[in-house]
Amino acid sequence: MATKNEQFQKVWRLYERAHGSLPATAREASVWGVNQGLLSLPDIDPYDALSEDMARALREEYATDAQGRRYRVNHAVRVTKGGVQHTFWAILGDAPLQHMQKAFTQRREQIVGDCLQLKIDVDAYNALNDDQPAIQLELDFTYDVEERLVITDRAA
Repeated sequence: MATKNEQFQKVWRLYERAHGSLPATAREASVWGVNQGLLSLPDIDPYDALSEDMARALREEYATDAQGRRYRVNHAVRVTKGGVQHTFWAILGDAPLQHMQKAFTQRREQIVGDCLQLKIDVDAYNALNDDQPAIQLELDFTYDVEERLVITDRAA
C-alpha cells in the first residue's frame, strides 16, 4: 500500500503528464486530483488546524531589542516521545538555556540539511543537463551574513 506521500507524488506525476511539464502549484494539482477522484478531501481536526495556525503565528512574531536588532520571539524544539513528535515553544527572553541551545542546534541542523540537499540537487541538475553551462553553487555564507548585518545596522 502506498504511503500518503507516495500517493501525492503519483497524483503530481499524473497531473504533470496531463498538463505538460510546466511549473504548477500544489493546489492546482490537488484540485485536479480531487476532481479526478484520485484524492479525497481530508476530515480536518479543528484543534490540529488551530495548532498549525498558532505555530505559524509564533514563528512569525518578531521584536526589536535595545540595540535595534530584529529577532524572532518564539523558538521551537522538536521532541519525539513514544514515536510521536511534539513541538515545544518558548519565548526567547524567558526560555531556559537548555531549550534555546536545543532550538538553535535544531535550526542549524535544518540549514545544514537544506544546504546538503541543495548541493545534491544542483549536482544532479548539472549532470542531467551537461549540454548547458553548469550552475555554480556557493555554500560559504560568511560574507552574506556580514553584508546583511551591515544593511540591518544601517536600516536601524
